[in-house]
Amino acid sequence: MSREFVIGLDVGTTSVKACVFNLHGKLIADVEKVIISNYPQQGWVEQNPDEIEQSAILAIREAIEKASIEKDEIVSLGFSAAMHSLLCVNEEGTPISPALIWADGRSYKQAEGIINTIGNKVYAKTGTPIHPMTPFIKLLWMKENEYEPYKKAKYFMSIKEYLIQCWFGQRVIDYSMASATGLFNPETHKWELDLLELTGITEEQLSEIVPPTKVLTGFRQEKAEAMGIHPEMPIVIGAADGQLANLGNGAILPGEVAVSVGTSGAIRQVTKGVKVSENRETFCYSFTEDSSIIGGPTNNGGIALQWLKDLLNDERSFTEFLSDAGQVAPGADGLLFLPYLNGERAPIWNQQAKGNFYGVTITHKKEHFIRSVLEGVTFNLFQIGKALERLAGQPQKVYVNGGLARSPLWLQMMADIFDAEIYVSESHHSAAWGAAWTSLIAIKKVDSFEEIKQNIPMGEPTIPNKENSELYKKIYENYEMLATDMVKYFK
Repeated sequence: MSREFVIGLDVGTTSVKACVFNLHGKLIADVEKVIISNYPQQGWVEQNPDEIEQSAILAIREAIEKASIEKDEIVSLGFSAAMHSLLCVNEEGTPISPALIWADGRSYKQAEGIINTIGNKVYAKTGTPIHPMTPFIKLLWMKENEYEPYKKAKYFMSIKEYLIQCWFGQRVIDYSMASATGLFNPETHKWELDLLELTGITEEQLSEIVPPTKVLTGFRQEKAEAMGIHPEMPIVIGAADGQLANLGNGAILPGEVAVSVGTSGAIRQVTKGVKVSENRETFCYSFTEDSSIIGGPTNNGGIALQWLKDLLNDERSFTEFLSDAGQVAPGADGLLFLPYLNGERAPIWNQQAKGNFYGVTITHKKEHFIRSVLEGVTFNLFQIGKALERLAGQPQKVYVNGGLARSPLWLQMMADIFDAEIYVSESHHSAAWGAAWTSLIAIKKVDSFEEIKQNIPMGEPTIPNKENSELYKKIYENYEMLATDMVKYFK
């Protein structure tokens, strides 16, 4: 019997990753290409979509070469991408603006305007929080500021849609990416026309909405040759990275929560139908016809630790840097950190939020600050998780992926703060494996999303230390009170 492999392509905020797996989820080869972000003004964050497209092509080609496999051995490719990007495109399909990514905060005034007027109604319809990250709010900024590319644009799309257009000549968007725009109704799976009217655009300027198992056709010969694959090989649209990270981790049943912590972070759970938080703490993004992902993203994951490492001019490896936190007992001797260095999304949804150290004394040393930042990032995720719990019930299992998941110290901290067993896949490419699995469903190579649970190489769980968990419960009460009280100072 011939060998069979599947590719997961994951276009993130900081890099493009192409991963070759066997059909049981074992990683055969991976290639990562860094994505450059540009900061033309304070609060503006832009990327070049053509550079990303070339990086994606090269990543796929090099991953296949690295895996030492033949074209005929690849059965399909699935597509994952980061949410909330937006670019303006002309009639020929050429970008006439850079891509504004989720971290772009230029539209915070437009977000405040919607929150103070029709915010509750918009959120109830879309399940998408009102925030500068969303294309809905970005479009309002473009309209109100008479942004020249907006005025000339024939179409508006995400980076993922742009790559699909380049490769297939189609304008299509999956449920989850559409849901993340803030212009989509997850109950009807259609664009909300009254919101489009607010932004000054029409339904014809957006892409056709399709399910995640949509097989894309008409692959351009020159693109296939550049990637080193057959043009007739099935490529499947997949979904957003959040939905696919849950799938790739196996967190797809009630009571199963997935936490991703890289530069930023998120905590998510799959649910049937649509569940919207009464006080707008969480998002609810579609995944399939009858399921959604509920959860919350944080702007401040590993980026907070990188900031501290740079501030301290610590040139050691990240592993060595984090190991200092192990010299300090839980609670960092009373030092608390609010990790809002980059504004914040969930749970406070305030782009003006600022980071804070509380309880600093003359006895605190570098290792206390490192542990405090680690704990602050984890407390913030736990606070989002509490909001999620009010919608979906108490988590039974917590699955973790992302850069921090490689730190045993942080995994133990996570287990202690959440007071739950923490599961980590042997491969940290959960979104790419989720994308690859979705493509296998689309070509009927496997039968269901749930079947992926038997095809995830999983390490031993990290068990909570009950004594530490009890201590952290008391410390978290102080953290939550401080976080709640500080909101009024964020202006």
